[in-house]
Amino acid sequence: MSDDARPVIHFYSTAGEYGAFSNFSRHPVYLKKKRWPTTEHYFQAQKFAGEPDEEQVRMAAKPMLAASMGRDRKRPLRRDWEAVKERVMLDALRAKFTQHEELRDLLLRTGDAVLVEHTANDSYWGDGGDGSGKNRLGHLLMQVRDELRAAGPGERGA
Repeated sequence: MSDDARPVIHFYSTAGEYGAFSNFSRHPVYLKKKRWPTTEHYFQAQKFAGEPDEEQVRMAAKPMLAASMGRDRKRPLRRDWEAVKERVMLDALRAKFTQHEELRDLLLRTGDAVLVEHTANDSYWGDGGDGSGKNRLGHLLMQVRDELRAAGPGERGA
């Protein structure tokens, strides 16, 4: 079946039926032997892995603050960030959708729908607002969905 024939689910805000697909949703994850308030906290902090900035971002009061801190180029961005950022996001998503059974079920209930982070604010992780973006977050969510489906109903991952 081509992408064109599949239903499309747009998400962006933490509100609505698919708000949990946002990295800003308040679903803590456990990674690297620590609790992260959101996947956004984890993702942004990994830009500074091993530096004091990593812990500062983890402790940010809100995901928007963590995002702002992560985008602050006065902080020491790790040299390999472009090479590892998708793996970091995938690790965060795998943790989120295996550590929260209700989220795992929500993701699986999307069936074969194309998942699209619909925003003009991001043409890498999102669709750029007009479909011209890469929608990498949507693609990684669909990858996690495929992995969960393949693992079967009783399997738990990360």
